[in-house]
Amino acid sequence: MPTPYPAETLLIEGTDAIAFAQAQFSSKVSALTMGHWQFSAWLDPQGRVRALFHLVRLADDRLLLLLRGGSAAGMVDALQRFVFRSKLTLTALPPRVLATGPAQPMHAIDDAAEALSLGCGTHSVQITATNHGNDAWRLLQLRAGWPWLSGKALDALQPPALSLHRLHAVAIDKGCYPGQEIVARLHYRGGHKRHLHSVILSHAANAGEVLRSGEREVGCLLDVISTDTAIEALVVLSDEVAAQANDGRLNTFDDGLVMHINNTWPA
Repeated sequence: MPTPYPAETLLIEGTDAIAFAQAQFSSKVSALTMGHWQFSAWLDPQGRVRALFHLVRLADDRLLLLLRGGSAAGMVDALQRFVFRSKLTLTALPPRVLATGPAQPMHAIDDAAEALSLGCGTHSVQITATNHGNDAWRLLQLRAGWPWLSGKALDALQPPALSLHRLHAVAIDKGCYPGQEIVARLHYRGGHKRHLHSVILSHAANAGEVLRSGEREVGCLLDVISTDTAIEALVVLSDEVAAQANDGRLNTFDDGLVMHINNTWPA
């Protein structure tokens, strides 16, 4: 049985927890009801995604973040600088693991004694302290276009490249948050030149790996999964390179990598 995927989680607790998250994160945190989760992100002032996560409302004054890549301890340290006099605590939780659970309604949660389950429609993701389970959820989410950020993909990509509007992880019609002006400008004026694709790779590669063509950086691998029949990946590609695909096939990369585009998502 495969080793379950590690879970990086952190808690935001206190009277000002919701107001703090609403001001820092890109989703409509104030609209999140208890017993549910939403996609959200923390951006830098230039609109680049510092962290992408499932945001879970456990109580009136208690939020859990399940990071889709990155370090919970590192995020706590970075967020701590913005707490000021807000009445809240930030805590990186001890290491736990992720496992695949049964189908559960999208955005619902089930907070059982041994695991917290996040409903993802066709399946659920369980945050558990045990080593039981499997990571079948990863392939389901890759095919759905749910990005996982690691390596050089962190602090490098703006929401349109990750199709975060589609996931309702960024909001245009809420108060200010870091990077909000950039998000609004890209939404209303367009001009973003990179988009998200699911692909089949010709050979193994590493998540977070930068893709180059003619010494130019033209994309980044976000998640890579080897199955019995293929190597599947999520990738952000420049529109110029993606447009060169012939019947979905791209072979313009410096390292001899060939990929076939299966699906493309809008900004």
